[in-house]
Amino acid sequence: MRYRFIAVLAALAALMAPIARADDAPKDVKGLYLMSDFPAVTLRPGETSTINLKLQNYALPPERLTLSVADVPSGWTATLMGGGQPVAAAMPATNSSVSLELRLDVPKSAAVGTQTLTVVATGGSTNVQLPIAVTLAKDLPAKLTLTPQLPELRGNSKSPFEYQLAIKNDSGKKLMVSLSAQAPQNFDTSFTEGYGTQELNAVPIDAGQNKNVKLKVTPPNTAAAGSYKVEARVGAEDASATTDLTMDITGQPRLDLSGREGLVSTRASAGKETTVPVVITNNGTAPADTVELSGSAPSGWKITFDPKTVDRIAPNANKEVQALITPTEKAIAGDYVTTIRASTRGESASTTFRVTVTTSTLWGIAGVGIIGIALLVMVGAVARFGRR
Repeated sequence: MRYRFIAVLAALAALMAPIARADDAPKDVKGLYLMSDFPAVTLRPGETSTINLKLQNYALPPERLTLSVADVPSGWTATLMGGGQPVAAAMPATNSSVSLELRLDVPKSAAVGTQTLTVVATGGSTNVQLPIAVTLAKDLPAKLTLTPQLPELRGNSKSPFEYQLAIKNDSGKKLMVSLSAQAPQNFDTSFTEGYGTQELNAVPIDAGQNKNVKLKVTPPNTAAAGSYKVEARVGAEDASATTDLTMDITGQPRLDLSGREGLVSTRASAGKETTVPVVITNNGTAPADTVELSGSAPSGWKITFDPKTVDRIAPNANKEVQALITPTEKAIAGDYVTTIRASTRGESASTTFRVTVTTSTLWGIAGVGIIGIALLVMVGAVARFGRR
């Protein structure tokens, strides 16, 4: 049993050995290397540029290495940076690397053409060099950057979402930069100047300059609560830049008013209270809280509600209230219009009801009596004057 256990341990060690060597130096590679992803670059006179470097140690003992830059053209400034500050030496550990940057300040008066600078790392027993070819050109390929001030905004479906965007022309010439945006279906987008209202499709930007624009995104009123993505894009010649923006839409109630079963008419008697069922529906994406009822009617009429306030109506739900309408006692028979309103959190709805008024029975009897008296008076007058 003991020997079997030892054999298992030996097998596990054999399996783990390749894993332990996975981060070591590549097989058959040994030495010190100065490297760059881009050892040949193109710049414009008067610019400052940074080239990323790496000092790699494969399977050598750590050694202090002095750093320098040779063959720097007259008037140029070449500075080796490490950790955000100028450095003059580096010491990579075995099978490790040190990240460096070569910062170049090129004067505006520098002649167009190609210059070769050499980065050198020198130790007691080591000397490595990396040539960097720098070509100066008056006109560089078009290059744009697009940066949002606030890439994520929050509001309801009735809120305008306005993103401030900074466009930079890193080219060597003036560009006419086109503006576009990709938004969800039924979302409206438009670009304006940073502090203006004129809509834009493109803007001119001078070489090396910035331009601020504003992207306004308007969601449809029916947009459900949630997070939506918008992509802003700028382009000129062969260059383009994009940035992703986020809209967080909160729920919004949306009210609708109607009578029971859709009826919006009723009958009432002059001077008598009539109860009219009113249905409040929330077609929005958030609860409607503290829904207040109000109404307007012809002069002298009275309109109240039971209840006057509804505490909450959930999305896609409805509540029924009673509108108590009392025409004035002197109302003449005929059709009248009353308006009923509901409001909550900046959202409101209204509808009109047709009220057909009939006069009371007492007024009818009184009218018949008056007519009868008038007839009797007329008959008496005819009889009296007729005998004459």
